[in-house]
Amino acid sequence: MEKTTDPAASTHPFRALRVRNFRLFATGQVVSAAGTWMSVVAQDWLVLELTDDSATALGTVTALQFAPMLLLTLYGGRLADRYDKRALLTGANLVSGLLALALAVLVLTGTAGLAHIYVFACALGLVNAVEVPTRMSFVGELVGPELLPNASALSAAYFNVARVAGPAVAGLVISTYGTGWVLLINGLSYAATVLALRRMRPGEIQRAAAPPGRTRVVDGLRHVRGRPDLVVPLALVAGVSLFGLNFQLTLPLLAKTVFHADATSFGLLTTAFAAGSLAAAFLTTARRSRPSGRLVTGSALVFAVLETAAGWAPGFPAAVVLLFLTGGASMYFAQAANHRVQLGSDPRYRGRVLALYTLILQGSTPIGALIVGFIGAEWGARACFVVGGLASLVTALAALAHRSGRSGPEPGVSWASGPADVRAADGRQPPG
Repeated sequence: MEKTTDPAASTHPFRALRVRNFRLFATGQVVSAAGTWMSVVAQDWLVLELTDDSATALGTVTALQFAPMLLLTLYGGRLADRYDKRALLTGANLVSGLLALALAVLVLTGTAGLAHIYVFACALGLVNAVEVPTRMSFVGELVGPELLPNASALSAAYFNVARVAGPAVAGLVISTYGTGWVLLINGLSYAATVLALRRMRPGEIQRAAAPPGRTRVVDGLRHVRGRPDLVVPLALVAGVSLFGLNFQLTLPLLAKTVFHADATSFGLLTTAFAAGSLAAAFLTTARRSRPSGRLVTGSALVFAVLETAAGWAPGFPAAVVLLFLTGGASMYFAQAANHRVQLGSDPRYRGRVLALYTLILQGSTPIGALIVGFIGAEWGARACFVVGGLASLVTALAALAHRSGRSGPEPGVSWASGPADVRAADGRQPPG
């Protein structure tokens, strides 16, 4: 791995990009993620066109895409802890690319129906159940524990660069050529990640030692169970994500049913939300240590208030501004929670712990999407935002009350500098 003795390098916002393998990884991910976000816009638009703006159908597609996360992500984390993450990611991206190309062909030939979209969404969810926890834990192997907070923040940043560019381009392509070409571009974009993975130097990847004996899901759950500093942020993420983080469903509903926007204006709303997320991701690149529980809870409170306000936006310009702020708050909260969990976990269990984090963050989406879809069908898109914001507010206040009810220093350890440093500073062996 590339190292530097320059003191300024330790505070540089892009310091993790000095590592060649991470540079390659980030480059491939930007291209692939841009294609993915283009596909999200195209898929949602296609569903609304096929179903006469049905919130229920859109909620069903979202639920089918995330249902496999609910069922299989913990096993995906088990695979990530046991096997070569680079090989797993290569296979997952190849399969995702083939799925995207197959759907593109159906749309371009005019033979795609709602059932095809349902099948594609479910199949992609199966792949993501392995890909997401593997990708999240792979970042630590690319850069090491010292650069992990910065690399994680940069990962969120490039993800949101794609989230800004992808929907904006998708809106233009859909208006000019139709949804099929957007889906085709997405299928081809996976090649960038595969190429980047194969060009990495395997000898520079810092693989964690494989756990002895069988790699079991239950061992990762036991690692978390006795750690309030991990349980509380995970519970907070569960409450907020169930109702508050369903923007894949609520944004197109707001655009189509409240502001009667065309595809270009829909892309603008999505871009505003993503731009706020991008700004927050760059803000967190300055983080060098594990965030406190107070910061995680406070960021959830801010997000809850802003999402509620977005539901009452009086017009399209106000919605753009409030969605920008809401996107920033959602990303800051998610990053704070992610860093608190990831930097507090023993590297031997990190794949399974991050799989649990992913399960909670994204696996709750099928349930949340169905509930929010029902709310949207009964009371409209604005109610989706207001209910989501108020539910997130209740969850954050409950976490705050839990913290206030405890006395003494905050429990927990940090593996930001590796287990050996924790033993020296904390006077105990890492739990396991």
